[in-house]
Amino acid sequence: MIKDLKSVATRSQGTLVQDMIGAIALLVILLGGLSLPALV
Repeated sequence: MIKDLKSVATRSQGTLVQDMIGAIALLVILLGGLSLPALV
């Protein structure tokens, strides 16, 4: 199982970084949207 996860991580190294950047961007948008009504 761990060997499979390591092989998947090494095969998708480039897209893994892009996926993490996308997830962080979505979290920033979500937190910004949730805090926006407090500013209005």
